[in-house]
Amino acid sequence: MGRASGRHDGRCLFPITVTKGRAMLTRFLSCHRRLTVVMTLGAAAALMSASVEARDSRTERAAEVMAELRDQPPKLRVFLQRMPKGGDIHHHLWGAPWPETLLAEAGRAGMCVRADGSAIAPAPCDDDALVPAEGLAQRDSALYAELLNALSMRNTPTGPGTPPVDGHDQFFATFDRFAPVAAASPGALLSASQKLAALDRQSYLETMSNPGALHGFGAMAQSRELDSDDLDAAWQALSPELESSLTEARQEVDDMFAEAASRLGCDREEAAPGCDVTVRLQGFAVRTQPPMAVFGELMMAFALADADPRYVGVNIVAPEDDPVALEDYDRHMQMLAFLSKRYPGVPLALHAGELTLGLVPPLELRDHIEKAVDVAGARRIGHGVDIAFEQNAPQLLQAMAEQNVAVEINLTSNDVILGVRGEKHPLNLYRDAGVPLVLATDDQGVSRIDLTHEYERAVTEHGLDYPALRQMARNSLEYSFLDGESLWADGRAGEARVPACRGASLDAAPAGDCADLLEHSDRARLQWRLERDLMAFESEVAQWPQWLGGASR
Repeated sequence: MGRASGRHDGRCLFPITVTKGRAMLTRFLSCHRRLTVVMTLGAAAALMSASVEARDSRTERAAEVMAELRDQPPKLRVFLQRMPKGGDIHHHLWGAPWPETLLAEAGRAGMCVRADGSAIAPAPCDDDALVPAEGLAQRDSALYAELLNALSMRNTPTGPGTPPVDGHDQFFATFDRFAPVAAASPGALLSASQKLAALDRQSYLETMSNPGALHGFGAMAQSRELDSDDLDAAWQALSPELESSLTEARQEVDDMFAEAASRLGCDREEAAPGCDVTVRLQGFAVRTQPPMAVFGELMMAFALADADPRYVGVNIVAPEDDPVALEDYDRHMQMLAFLSKRYPGVPLALHAGELTLGLVPPLELRDHIEKAVDVAGARRIGHGVDIAFEQNAPQLLQAMAEQNVAVEINLTSNDVILGVRGEKHPLNLYRDAGVPLVLATDDQGVSRIDLTHEYERAVTEHGLDYPALRQMARNSLEYSFLDGESLWADGRAGEARVPACRGASLDAAPAGDCADLLEHSDRARLQWRLERDLMAFESEVAQWPQWLGGASR
């Protein structure tokens, strides 16, 4: 409520300022109404204070319940599965659906599987080495089980084949094995991912997904025999080809979203879970390719993020320990810096520091995260596992905290690929340094996990309490690349709201400036939804029976 001052003309006028839209209006009320107004305003303030106290009480009770359940895994799972988690912002579309989904889709598409249980293959199935995917689970359960192993981390580290493969090699080998169906059915992958997100109480998915035209642009760039040391000349040579490729790429994305919506039944009155999960995309380059192919893919990814609001950022993917990726790491950071100057509004979330001692020599651990932040200008770091090995780790951690460079933590992925788990993982090193963190799945279908599982590991292996998890859920939206102003003042998620919504109650529909903010900001709208969902969850927990740690005693 604002203040106003007015001249007293002997008629005992009482000034009060009210808000209508964006205008501040001062009205003067007569003396006989003054007491009523003061009482009304006092009652409103008291109600708001009581509402805040009630919310705080519910939050404290939820924290107490989770503390009681932390050493009881089934009960902890009940708690965390119901907890709203905001978004998953380190998510690969190809690696998200489980192999069971991929094999079912291969069957629907008339594809094949290899008779040795090693991979999905395109039709026709007219070779003795190939059998139809349709009906495989019912027809040959042993072969079906072998394929589940080949397409995911199931039964790793022993894994299928002789000799046994380790987790790192098995993980990265899976993508080529299911590539035929993943490339042919992006809408199926997207709809499956939205269903999984809804089941996990997520409202947002920021997933890495490229249209075929992007990879085609990279292949074209490589074929031109351009000098990768002269990025200006390469830019000039490739720019005339961008527009037609963008048109093709955007049509592919239209088709993917339309197919996903159709599969989910989002046009029906009773839409399936997943229809209300907001999806945004990151384009990426595959860093194990020749330099000009990488530059072409990055160039196209930046242009797509600049032209299409569904694309909100750029990344770079593939094993960071690959010899080509290691050799060209500095070159790739320079490419990203070069393109960022031409597209200053496109943010970067970069895979960096997905390494550990022994996987690579010590010299390869000294500065990848630092260069991703300082050279390329990354606003988020994916994985960041080798931070303790960076030569300027203390200064880098301080800079990341001060600049709000968030780290996407993928606990199971780091375990199965790198063997980094428990106390060896730097999650608490980042937390102690004040670096903002989010929990994410990476490739949940390959790893055979969900986001709730990652929350569980954060509790049981790293000692996180409910307020810490709540903050990470908020961070997933605050540090997302969603468009629009934040609900939180100064980017401090969970502290003070921006003035437009500071006095708005979560118990009622927003109005005035707050409603206007939520209408025009995707970020604030989903943040508001998360706050309401958290409030409802905490109210539910307070009513749980005693055997589940609740307050009904």
